[in-house]
Amino acid sequence: MSSLSRFPALSASLVTLGLAASLTPPALAQNTFPDVPRDYWAKPFIERLAQRNIIIGYPDGTFRPEQAVQRDEFAAMIRQAFAQEPVRQIEDASVFQDVPQGHWASPAIESAYQQGFMSGYPGGFFAPNQPVSRVDALITLTRGLNLAPETRRVVRRPVYLPLAMTSLMQPLVAAVPQPTTPVAALAKDYYVDAQQIPQYAINDVGIATQKNLVVNYPNPRALEPNQPLRRATAAAFIHQTLVAQDRMEPLPSNVEAYNYIVRPEVTQAAR
Repeated sequence: MSSLSRFPALSASLVTLGLAASLTPPALAQNTFPDVPRDYWAKPFIERLAQRNIIIGYPDGTFRPEQAVQRDEFAAMIRQAFAQEPVRQIEDASVFQDVPQGHWASPAIESAYQQGFMSGYPGGFFAPNQPVSRVDALITLTRGLNLAPETRRVVRRPVYLPLAMTSLMQPLVAAVPQPTTPVAALAKDYYVDAQQIPQYAINDVGIATQKNLVVNYPNPRALEPNQPLRRATAAAFIHQTLVAQDRMEPLPSNVEAYNYIVRPEVTQAAR
Protein backbone atom coordinates (compact mmCIF):
# COMPACT_ATOMS: atom_id res chain seq x y z
CA MET A 1 0.00 0.00 0.00
CA SER A 2 1.34 3.40 -0.89
CA SER A 3 0.27 6.79 0.39
CA LEU A 4 -3.01 8.46 -0.51
CA SER A 5 -1.15 10.72 -2.88
CA ARG A 6 -0.46 7.70 -5.08
CA PHE A 7 -4.00 6.34 -5.11
CA PRO A 8 -7.03 8.12 -6.55
CA ALA A 9 -10.08 8.03 -4.34
CA LEU A 10 -12.11 4.91 -4.82
CA SER A 11 -15.73 5.24 -5.75
CA ALA A 12 -18.34 5.01 -3.04
CA SER A 13 -19.13 1.46 -4.05
CA LEU A 14 -15.65 0.30 -3.07
CA VAL A 15 -15.26 1.81 0.37
CA THR A 16 -18.47 1.22 2.26
CA LEU A 17 -19.73 -1.02 5.00
CA GLY A 18 -20.95 -3.54 2.46
CA LEU A 19 -17.46 -4.63 1.48
CA ALA A 20 -16.20 -8.04 2.41
CA ALA A 21 -12.53 -8.64 3.13
CA SER A 22 -11.87 -9.62 -0.47
CA LEU A 23 -11.52 -8.07 -3.89
CA THR A 24 -15.11 -8.93 -4.81
CA PRO A 25 -17.04 -5.68 -5.33
CA PRO A 26 -20.30 -5.26 -3.43
CA ALA A 27 -23.72 -4.97 -4.96
CA LEU A 28 -25.37 -1.67 -5.68
CA ALA A 29 -26.83 0.29 -2.79
CA GLN A 30 -30.42 -0.52 -2.00
CA ASN A 31 -33.05 0.44 0.53
CA THR A 32 -34.07 -3.09 1.51
CA PHE A 33 -32.10 -6.28 2.01
CA PRO A 34 -33.62 -9.80 1.99
CA ASP A 35 -31.83 -10.72 5.23
CA VAL A 36 -33.04 -7.61 7.08
CA PRO A 37 -36.68 -8.43 7.91
CA ARG A 38 -39.31 -5.75 8.34
CA ASP A 39 -39.30 -6.24 12.11
CA TYR A 40 -35.51 -6.40 12.48
CA TRP A 41 -34.47 -4.06 15.28
CA ALA A 42 -31.87 -2.09 13.28
CA LYS A 43 -33.75 -1.88 9.98
CA PRO A 44 -34.41 1.90 10.19
CA PHE A 45 -30.71 2.64 10.79
CA ILE A 46 -29.62 0.35 7.97
CA GLU A 47 -32.13 1.68 5.45
CA ARG A 48 -31.39 5.32 6.20
CA LEU A 49 -27.66 4.82 5.61
CA ALA A 50 -28.35 2.76 2.49
CA GLN A 51 -30.46 5.58 1.08
CA ARG A 52 -27.41 7.82 1.33
CA ASN A 53 -25.06 5.18 -0.12
CA ILE A 54 -23.12 5.08 3.14
CA ILE A 55 -23.68 1.34 3.32
CA ILE A 56 -24.39 -1.21 0.63
CA GLY A 57 -24.97 -4.91 0.37
CA TYR A 58 -22.92 -7.83 -0.84
CA PRO A 59 -23.02 -9.17 -4.41
CA ASP A 60 -25.82 -11.56 -3.44
CA GLY A 61 -27.93 -8.63 -2.25
CA THR A 62 -27.62 -9.41 1.45
CA PHE A 63 -26.49 -7.11 4.23
CA ARG A 64 -25.44 -9.74 6.82
CA PRO A 65 -26.41 -7.62 9.84
CA GLU A 66 -25.08 -10.04 12.45
CA GLN A 67 -21.63 -10.40 10.88
CA ALA A 68 -18.72 -9.04 12.91
CA VAL A 69 -16.94 -5.97 11.54
CA GLN A 70 -13.19 -6.10 10.88
CA ARG A 71 -10.79 -3.16 11.13
CA ASP A 72 -10.51 -2.74 7.36
CA GLU A 73 -14.29 -2.71 7.03
CA PHE A 74 -14.63 -0.17 9.83
CA ALA A 75 -12.09 2.06 8.12
CA ALA A 76 -14.22 1.86 4.98
CA MET A 77 -17.36 2.80 6.90
CA ILE A 78 -15.64 5.81 8.43
CA ARG A 79 -14.31 7.03 5.11
CA GLN A 80 -17.75 6.85 3.54
CA ALA A 81 -19.64 8.46 6.43
CA PHE A 82 -17.34 11.25 7.59
CA ALA A 83 -15.26 13.91 5.88
CA GLN A 84 -12.52 15.07 8.23
CA GLU A 85 -9.42 17.15 7.63
CA PRO A 86 -6.19 15.16 8.07
CA VAL A 87 -4.46 15.61 11.41
CA ARG A 88 -1.36 13.57 10.52
CA GLN A 89 0.34 12.20 7.45
CA ILE A 90 1.94 9.03 6.21
CA GLU A 91 5.16 9.75 4.37
CA ASP A 92 5.36 8.70 0.74
CA ALA A 93 6.41 5.06 0.39
CA SER A 94 5.66 4.17 4.02
CA VAL A 95 3.42 1.15 4.43
CA PHE A 96 1.43 -0.97 6.80
CA GLN A 97 3.23 -4.26 6.36
CA ASP A 98 0.06 -6.34 6.52
CA VAL A 99 -1.93 -4.24 4.04
CA PRO A 100 -0.55 -5.25 0.63
CA GLN A 101 -0.68 -3.05 -2.42
CA GLY A 102 -4.04 -3.53 -4.07
CA HIS A 103 -5.88 -4.37 -0.85
CA TRP A 104 -9.48 -3.27 -1.37
CA ALA A 105 -9.48 -1.06 1.75
CA SER A 106 -6.01 0.48 1.51
CA PRO A 107 -7.18 4.03 0.65
CA ALA A 108 -9.80 3.87 3.40
CA ILE A 109 -7.25 2.60 5.93
CA GLU A 110 -4.83 5.40 5.10
CA SER A 111 -7.64 7.94 5.24
CA ALA A 112 -8.85 6.69 8.64
CA TYR A 113 -5.28 6.83 9.93
CA GLN A 114 -4.51 10.31 8.61
CA GLN A 115 -7.81 11.72 9.88
CA GLY A 116 -7.06 10.46 13.38
CA PHE A 117 -9.77 7.82 13.61
CA MET A 118 -7.60 4.70 13.72
CA SER A 119 -3.96 3.79 14.33
CA GLY A 120 -1.64 0.91 13.65
CA TYR A 121 0.39 -1.41 15.82
CA PRO A 122 4.13 -1.41 16.56
CA GLY A 123 6.26 -2.46 13.63
CA GLY A 124 3.98 -0.86 11.06
CA PHE A 125 1.08 -3.32 11.25
CA PHE A 126 -2.62 -2.50 10.94
CA ALA A 127 -4.26 -5.90 11.57
CA PRO A 128 -6.95 -5.35 8.92
CA ASN A 129 -8.78 -8.60 9.66
CA GLN A 130 -8.95 -8.09 13.41
CA PRO A 131 -12.54 -7.76 14.71
CA VAL A 132 -13.56 -4.41 16.17
CA SER A 133 -15.21 -4.43 19.59
CA ARG A 134 -18.21 -2.29 20.46
CA VAL A 135 -16.17 -0.14 22.82
CA ASP A 136 -13.41 0.31 20.23
CA ALA A 137 -15.99 1.59 17.75
CA LEU A 138 -17.28 4.17 20.23
CA ILE A 139 -13.77 5.35 21.07
CA THR A 140 -12.90 5.63 17.39
CA LEU A 141 -15.93 7.82 16.75
CA THR A 142 -15.57 10.08 19.79
CA ARG A 143 -11.84 10.66 19.33
CA GLY A 144 -11.79 10.79 15.56
CA LEU A 145 -14.57 13.38 15.50
CA ASN A 146 -13.02 15.31 18.36
CA LEU A 147 -16.03 14.82 20.61
CA ALA A 148 -13.53 14.37 23.44
CA PRO A 149 -11.02 17.18 22.71
CA GLU A 150 -8.62 16.18 25.47
CA THR A 151 -8.01 12.81 23.80
CA ARG A 152 -7.48 14.05 20.23
CA ARG A 153 -3.87 13.86 19.13
CA VAL A 154 -3.01 16.37 16.44
CA VAL A 155 0.16 15.74 14.45
CA ARG A 156 1.16 18.53 12.08
CA ARG A 157 4.34 16.99 10.73
CA PRO A 158 4.67 13.77 8.74
CA VAL A 159 4.58 10.51 10.64
CA TYR A 160 7.15 8.20 9.17
CA LEU A 161 5.77 4.97 10.57
CA PRO A 162 2.23 4.38 11.82
CA LEU A 163 2.29 3.77 15.56
CA ALA A 164 -0.40 2.60 17.99
CA MET A 165 -1.71 5.63 19.86
CA THR A 166 -5.44 5.03 20.32
CA SER A 167 -7.93 2.66 21.81
CA LEU A 168 -7.30 0.04 19.18
CA MET A 169 -3.95 -0.71 20.86
CA GLN A 170 -5.58 -1.96 24.05
CA PRO A 171 -2.70 -3.54 26.01
CA LEU A 172 -0.70 -0.31 26.11
CA VAL A 173 -3.53 2.14 26.67
CA ALA A 174 -5.26 0.03 29.30
CA ALA A 175 -2.40 0.63 31.70
CA VAL A 176 -2.98 4.39 31.69
CA PRO A 177 -5.56 5.37 34.34
CA GLN A 178 -8.09 8.07 33.58
CA PRO A 179 -9.45 10.48 36.19
CA THR A 180 -13.06 10.28 37.24
CA THR A 181 -15.10 12.80 35.25
CA PRO A 182 -18.83 13.57 35.08
CA VAL A 183 -19.15 11.67 31.80
CA ALA A 184 -17.28 8.69 33.26
CA ALA A 185 -19.65 8.72 36.22
CA LEU A 186 -22.55 8.80 33.78
CA ALA A 187 -21.33 5.63 32.07
CA LYS A 188 -20.68 3.85 35.36
CA ASP A 189 -24.12 4.77 36.66
CA TYR A 190 -26.10 3.97 33.53
CA TYR A 191 -24.85 0.62 32.26
CA VAL A 192 -25.62 -2.56 34.18
CA ASP A 193 -22.35 -4.04 32.91
CA ALA A 194 -20.27 -0.90 33.46
CA GLN A 195 -17.64 -2.93 35.30
CA GLN A 196 -16.75 -4.53 31.94
CA ILE A 197 -15.84 -1.20 30.35
CA PRO A 198 -12.03 -0.92 30.15
CA GLN A 199 -10.70 1.86 32.34
CA TYR A 200 -9.02 3.58 29.40
CA ALA A 201 -12.38 3.76 27.61
CA ILE A 202 -14.69 4.98 30.36
CA ASN A 203 -14.54 8.68 29.48
CA ASP A 204 -15.12 8.03 25.79
CA VAL A 205 -18.06 5.76 26.54
CA GLY A 206 -19.46 8.46 28.80
CA ILE A 207 -19.17 11.05 26.03
CA ALA A 208 -20.77 8.71 23.49
CA THR A 209 -23.56 8.03 25.98
CA GLN A 210 -24.12 11.71 26.70
CA LYS A 211 -24.37 12.49 22.97
CA ASN A 212 -26.77 9.59 22.27
CA LEU A 213 -24.36 7.74 19.97
CA VAL A 214 -24.91 4.41 21.71
CA VAL A 215 -27.57 1.96 20.58
CA ASN A 216 -28.01 -1.25 22.59
CA TYR A 217 -30.32 -4.09 21.61
CA PRO A 218 -32.27 -5.59 23.27
CA ASN A 219 -31.47 -3.85 26.58
CA PRO A 220 -30.38 -0.21 26.25
CA ARG A 221 -28.63 -0.42 29.62
CA ALA A 222 -26.45 -3.40 28.64
CA LEU A 223 -23.45 -2.12 26.68
CA GLU A 224 -21.56 -5.41 26.18
CA PRO A 225 -18.46 -3.30 25.52
CA ASN A 226 -16.05 -6.10 24.67
CA GLN A 227 -18.32 -8.02 22.33
CA PRO A 228 -17.63 -7.85 18.58
CA LEU A 229 -19.22 -4.98 16.71
CA ARG A 230 -21.92 -6.34 14.41
CA ARG A 231 -22.73 -4.72 11.09
CA ALA A 232 -26.21 -3.76 12.29
CA THR A 233 -24.82 -2.08 15.39
CA ALA A 234 -22.16 -0.32 13.34
CA ALA A 235 -24.92 1.14 11.19
CA ALA A 236 -26.77 2.27 14.32
CA PHE A 237 -23.67 3.90 15.86
CA ILE A 238 -22.83 5.72 12.63
CA HIS A 239 -26.44 6.84 12.19
CA GLN A 240 -26.53 8.30 15.68
CA THR A 241 -23.18 10.01 15.18
CA LEU A 242 -24.50 11.68 12.04
CA VAL A 243 -27.57 12.75 14.02
CA ALA A 244 -25.32 14.25 16.70
CA GLN A 245 -23.54 16.20 13.95
CA ASP A 246 -26.90 17.48 12.62
CA ARG A 247 -26.21 15.69 9.37
CA MET A 248 -29.20 13.35 9.66
CA GLU A 249 -32.68 13.67 11.12
CA PRO A 250 -33.29 11.73 14.35
CA LEU A 251 -35.50 8.68 14.27
CA PRO A 252 -39.10 9.49 15.18
CA SER A 253 -40.08 8.32 18.66
CA ASN A 254 -42.84 6.05 17.32
CA VAL A 255 -40.30 3.79 15.59
CA GLU A 256 -39.36 0.72 17.64
CA ALA A 257 -35.64 1.20 16.99
CA TYR A 258 -35.87 4.51 18.84
CA ASN A 259 -36.31 2.57 22.08
CA TYR A 260 -32.79 1.11 21.81
CA ILE A 261 -31.05 4.48 21.56
CA VAL A 262 -29.37 5.17 24.89
CA ARG A 263 -30.87 8.33 26.35
CA PRO A 264 -29.66 8.59 29.95
CA GLU A 265 -31.48 11.87 30.51
CA VAL A 266 -34.80 10.03 30.07
CA THR A 267 -33.83 7.36 32.59
CA GLN A 268 -32.71 9.96 35.12
CA ALA A 269 -35.91 11.96 34.69
CA ALA A 270 -37.98 8.84 35.34
CA ARG A 271 -36.33 8.21 38.69
